[in-house]
Amino acid sequence: MLDIDIWNFIWAAINLVLLFILMKIFLFKPIRKMMDERTRSIQDDIDNAKKSREEAEALKQQYADDIGDAKAEAQKILMKAHEEAESEKAAMIRRSQEEADQIVADANKAIETERKRVLAQAQTEIADLAIEAASKIIGENVDDEKNRRLVDKFLSEEEGGK
Repeated sequence: MLDIDIWNFIWAAINLVLLFILMKIFLFKPIRKMMDERTRSIQDDIDNAKKSREEAEALKQQYADDIGDAKAEAQKILMKAHEEAESEKAAMIRRSQEEADQIVADANKAIETERKRVLAQAQTEIADLAIEAASKIIGENVDDEKNRRLVDKFLSEEEGGK
């Protein structure tokens, strides 16, 4: 049968307890410490990743806001440029109309001046012809200066009456 030696059993138990104590001191504590450090390191990495993600989201939002502001500013600039172009267009049209009006007024003055010159020239020619015709009818040459004044006076009265 089995022979149980109590002293062997006690020595085995003492050895087992000693082994457990030594393992606890030299094996379990360093492993637990290493596992705690690894857990802390992983948690720090997770926290840093969350923080980096939050910062990235904040930057993304800021960039989106900046892009929105830039688009709004670009739209304002375009609207201002369009308004300035329209204003310049209106000013150019107004200046062109004023220049056209001035050209028409100058042309009317030139036409009136030319009309008066032509009328004066025609009046002079008509007076010469009337004097010449009157001289031929009367048969004698009358005083040119006196006759010219009479014809000029007659034509002036006719022109003023019209």
